[in-house]
Amino acid sequence: MILIYTHKITPRVRYIFKHIFTRILQIPINFTGKVEEFVAYNGPKFSYTNVALGKEFFVKSNELLFQQGIKDLEINVKAWDAIPCFFSTDEQSAIPFDIFAASFYLIARYEEYAPHVKDNHERFCATESIAFKHNFLEKPVIDIWAYKFLKSLKVKFPDFEHSTRKYQYISTIDVDNAFAYKYKSFARTIGGFLKDLSQFKLITIWDRFAVLFNIKSDPFNTFNSIIELKKIYEIRTIFFFLIGDYTTFDTNVSASKRKFKLLIKDMVDYARVGLHPSYYTMKNENLLKKEKERLEDIINMPIKRSRQHYLRFSLPETYHNLIDLEITEDYSMGYASHVGFRAGTCAPFYFYDLDFEIQTPLKVFPFALIDTTLNDYMKLTPKQSLGKIRDLKNEVKAVNGVFITVFHNESLSNYQRWKGWKRVYSSMLKIVRSN
Repeated sequence: MILIYTHKITPRVRYIFKHIFTRILQIPINFTGKVEEFVAYNGPKFSYTNVALGKEFFVKSNELLFQQGIKDLEINVKAWDAIPCFFSTDEQSAIPFDIFAASFYLIARYEEYAPHVKDNHERFCATESIAFKHNFLEKPVIDIWAYKFLKSLKVKFPDFEHSTRKYQYISTIDVDNAFAYKYKSFARTIGGFLKDLSQFKLITIWDRFAVLFNIKSDPFNTFNSIIELKKIYEIRTIFFFLIGDYTTFDTNVSASKRKFKLLIKDMVDYARVGLHPSYYTMKNENLLKKEKERLEDIINMPIKRSRQHYLRFSLPETYHNLIDLEITEDYSMGYASHVGFRAGTCAPFYFYDLDFEIQTPLKVFPFALIDTTLNDYMKLTPKQSLGKIRDLKNEVKAVNGVFITVFHNESLSNYQRWKGWKRVYSSMLKIVRSN
């Protein structure tokens, strides 16, 4: 155990110290506000306050963890052995910045509460983030800082022993369109034919016809392949099903279709299943509740996991709604336009509510990449994508974190915009499982 002296034990202090020590470093900690208790303790310890008590291991504290609400903060990014950091300290401090305040700033998504530019889907833009502006978005800096901090602490306490967490991988599959052509309504099918005809897409017209008359299988029906690969590589897999009503942005098969229901029930037998709340649920709790209950009726079990469609979430409103509906795990923390670590960490963490200054029961699982980001935004080839995946995996593996990827059933189809991508998913699984 490590004993920490601080002049004020706030909810923010407890929250971020627990994330860094308990979740990342797997080290138990205790706090004291009594100087005599701190001085008398013979085990590993350090002080986190404004001025050092004596010659102890000392980290000079920034005011952030002792404040409430959102303040206008000045962020100056410097380097700690080539790793970007901010909230600099003075020479008295054992490390050159307040690792705890900086980590809290990133993980609580402080910058997303401040005024910012939104994209055309009302999302916080990656380019607005401090991580993007200072070129550390593709590094899980909180985890890197934590291990570097531990190294410094062990110089002071060389006999300190502790356990180390293990690297993990989670594959998540978003099912925006379970089928390309099958099981759509008559109106949508005719509309699809007419649209293809107007654009002279003769090959697509033939594909649509061949699938509807069972001459060919539906290209997006890649679920058996995904389950087969799950078994081969023994990976944890979660499917997020979009079952909202049809809109411009929500174009899946109707949840009333028997074949779609059977597919969802099938997946429950082999993997975990979560909700993919539709485009307009971001600020609409009633719509979110309706879709959650719809999926629960199909699989006959409570839904505890979700990822917002289009990654549309607004802090803290969307997360409040998820908590109210007893969703305990959210997988939306990442960007559609950029790969990397939106919250600065590759460790799951509990959402800290800056409105109420409490740690909530909602556990956030940050992902590192999406197939559509690699293909549609970054315009990478399959080979280049695998290189980027390997780089991100290595970053996570170096700190024994949790590497989470987002793929779609469509990207295994080798069809249309996914031409040449069929083997990317299986090749990725080889990479993430390799030493």
